[in-house]
Amino acid sequence: MAENVPSSPWWSASRHADARPFLAARVAVTRALRAWFEAQGFTEVETGILQVSPGNETHLHAPRTEVTRSSGERLTRFLRTSPEFACKKLLAAGEDKIVEFARVFRDRERGDLHLPEFTMLEWYRANAPYDVVIGDCAAVIVEAARATGIRQFSFRGRAADPFAAPEFLTVAAAFERYAGIDLLMTINGAEGDRAQLAAAAGQKVRVADDDTWSDIFSKILVEHIEPHLGQGRLTVLFEYPAPEAALARVKPADPRVAERFEVYACGVELANGFGELTDANEQRRRFGLAMDEKQRRYGERYPLDEEFLAALARMPPASGVALGFDRLVMLASGALRIDQVVWTPAAFDR
Repeated sequence: MAENVPSSPWWSASRHADARPFLAARVAVTRALRAWFEAQGFTEVETGILQVSPGNETHLHAPRTEVTRSSGERLTRFLRTSPEFACKKLLAAGEDKIVEFARVFRDRERGDLHLPEFTMLEWYRANAPYDVVIGDCAAVIVEAARATGIRQFSFRGRAADPFAAPEFLTVAAAFERYAGIDLLMTINGAEGDRAQLAAAAGQKVRVADDDTWSDIFSKILVEHIEPHLGQGRLTVLFEYPAPEAALARVKPADPRVAERFEVYACGVELANGFGELTDANEQRRRFGLAMDEKQRRYGERYPLDEEFLAALARMPPASGVALGFDRLVMLASGALRIDQVVWTPAAFDR
């Protein structure tokens, strides 16, 4: 509709002047976080954007392109959805603590919290438990707030104090508290019992005939859990169910849950981290299941990065996390939308 079309281009002096305070906040946060990571002994790395595989998660979609060798041979490559595969190869190569301000890409994503091209702040610690990386997240968020001078994050009527001690909540406890569901009763070993979860969901969410256990889990999480997270203070949601382990290892004391966590502020997911899985065979199995489901749902699948799987077998025990840098800047600057804190819009928007 005509009223949604900007009256001037993004590079007009007037529009840029409106954006300048948010961009200045971005500069301040970038500078502060680079200094923090350097003080902690991290090495900042830069990994390649063009990849053989963009990642193998069911619901993530990557732009693809074609590159041509000097011989004329054409190869399909993808714009990465995360630097994870490359960073883990560096851990296998001997790096100990690494961080990257990584440009990443996601198809089918656009909104107040989503961009098709954005910055992922991702870091890894070799030989460290994942609670250390959780502590990193809290410290990084505090540094961002200090850099801009903001005292309270706010988004869509919700508020959170970034300086307050975070709330720690297991996924099972969150499902019990906010949805009245005993989530762990629907998990056998590392597998989800779809019929049990569908019955437990009752009238809480709409369950389609072809919904998997993971689909039902995600619907409950989005509709009944996430709106309550990160209110008043940060929430660390941890011990994700094993069917949602992704690239995380399962908890040795309870194989129903995995060493995976997410950090929320004002109902906004800021970070997703793992105690990293280093079992290449198990990771291959998970990728295969995810790609089978992607094929069923979307009619496509992404190749496996065989170099990544080979490196995984040689990688030391490690923990890592991906934090949405633009989302963090949005909250730390008081912006209302994520596109207010990026220097130039993606070509997708033009």
